[in-house]
Amino acid sequence: METPFLSLIIPAHNEANRLEEALQKVEGFIRQQDYSVEVILVENASSDATVEIARSWQQRLPQLRLLCLEQPGKGNAVREGMLAAHGAYRFMADTDFSMPIEEINRFFPYLEAGADIAIGSREAPGARRIGEPYQRHLVGRVFNTLVRWLVLPGVQDTQCGFKCFTAAAAEAVFPKQTLEGWSFDVEILVIARELGLKVQEVPITWVYAEGSRVDVLRDSLLMARDLLYIRRQARRGVYRAGQV
Repeated sequence: METPFLSLIIPAHNEANRLEEALQKVEGFIRQQDYSVEVILVENASSDATVEIARSWQQRLPQLRLLCLEQPGKGNAVREGMLAAHGAYRFMADTDFSMPIEEINRFFPYLEAGADIAIGSREAPGARRIGEPYQRHLVGRVFNTLVRWLVLPGVQDTQCGFKCFTAAAAEAVFPKQTLEGWSFDVEILVIARELGLKVQEVPITWVYAEGSRVDVLRDSLLMARDLLYIRRQARRGVYRAGQV
């Protein structure tokens, strides 16, 4: 099989309301590129019409592959999509495309310059946040302060849903991932550091979209607990090369 330049991995749990618009954006984006793209939509445990909509698009968008998983969890979906991908670069994207899809192309120069992972950042110099409620932003910054203090000093935004990996980085990191909820982003970046991989933040434009499934207060508390788990795992050497 010919290696695509880009694998676009989209987790989709109960995304029937947003999926049509997302796939329209993907279709338009692919038409404008001079490189090959495969799209991997990872549906897991949906109870709405997500699967039916995805299947209806497969003839219209032949680059689209559909993976159906029984177990929910965004981290679970992203891991399986990354490991099923064939692309030289593997990009995870939220279904709402709160980052304009055209900005995907801004990530590649960082990887070509030597980074192993380029992550979208709403806090890096030059980034723009549009329409985000103050409370959500505040809680997010408190959580990131904990992230930097406990496990990832220097990384300003771990939770943005747009991240790009080289194939080698994806195949090194994701088999070691254990968390399947919202904290998986932090864990995969800690794994990357433990493996000596270079992570680069990419300033993006990010537009707040209604309909987020994150309960900012409740989920932040759960994620804080996960940070302690990640720190213990890192200190025990679980994430390092050659260990399981």
